[in-house]
Amino acid sequence: MTTVLFAGGGTGGHLMPALAIAEEMVRLEPSVRPFFVGSLRGLEASVLPQRPWAYELLPFEPLWRRRWWRNVRLPFALVESLRAVREILVREQPSLAVGTGGYVAGPVMWAAMNRGIPAVLQEANAYPGLATRWLARRARQVHLGFPEARARLKLGAQTEVFDSGNPIPPPPSPRPAKADAKRKLGFAAERPLVFVTGGSQGALPINVAVAGAVESRALPGGASLLWQCGQSTLERFRALRSERVAVEAFIDPIAKAYAAADLVVARSGGTIASLAAWGLPAILVPLPTAAAGHQLSNARALSEAGAAVLIEQSKLTPSSLAEAVSTLLNDPARMAGLASAIERRARPNAATEIATQALRLVQKK
Repeated sequence: MTTVLFAGGGTGGHLMPALAIAEEMVRLEPSVRPFFVGSLRGLEASVLPQRPWAYELLPFEPLWRRRWWRNVRLPFALVESLRAVREILVREQPSLAVGTGGYVAGPVMWAAMNRGIPAVLQEANAYPGLATRWLARRARQVHLGFPEARARLKLGAQTEVFDSGNPIPPPPSPRPAKADAKRKLGFAAERPLVFVTGGSQGALPINVAVAGAVESRALPGGASLLWQCGQSTLERFRALRSERVAVEAFIDPIAKAYAAADLVVARSGGTIASLAAWGLPAILVPLPTAAAGHQLSNARALSEAGAAVLIEQSKLTPSSLAEAVSTLLNDPARMAGLASAIERRARPNAATEIATQALRLVQKK
């Protein structure tokens, strides 16, 4: 068996790519044994027990940039976690280490590199995260979700860089007809459908703007609305349901929403890879508190490439959102241009490409 160490967690944006890459590695090379290192406080604490692979959760703490006083435990947690990481590396003897970002990846990948283990980094954002910027020089491979990230990295002489895209489940083939997908969700096939999502937990500023637009009837009268608001605010917004407005806490599988949507309103994190894979025009509202402003960097990169419309959260109101939605729905040529531009960035087979290239490093040992 060939053990491959995976480090990346805290949020779904770091954990899900790691899981996708691991699945592809096992499919391509059944002798691969994934081993995950995560945080006790991260999403992985609830997700990894549902997966078939070995893992260990350690007391890693995030770096709080705004609420700095919460960093008091950070040095102690880091020392304790690194001690455990060293024990894991000795015990598991991994042949390869894969980091997908976040506060777990940096220390784990650093420790692996210090033991001479070949390292692969996957960077999801246009503005690379701290772990990627810190470790890129010593990595054997860096896989980028945005080609714009390359200019912000200091690379080593042996570092290979790939514009692989971000690993996601690809759309089904053949894709369902949009009209059929709308009918299955209970919408009229002939009406344009706007899908609003702030992620699995929802995004309150987006939800408030959508609610205001619905209540004031500012959204286009001919459009339908599929609105994923998050579990915590479902009770607040469910009263706005109507024949043309569906309000849901969470949509699973989310592919059925992408298959039916004509236009998407979303954050600009991991959702972007799905928008590109499905070729969907989008209005992006970046999370302003995202680390190093990476969501704003993502949205700006797409906006400047003519691949999405950017509304900064400080400028988001019911009227500004409604105006942006109406303008796009009334301009089919602009919608088609946005769809074409974002689809050119699609990498539906990103997980396979990353897994294939990473496994070369194992074979070379």
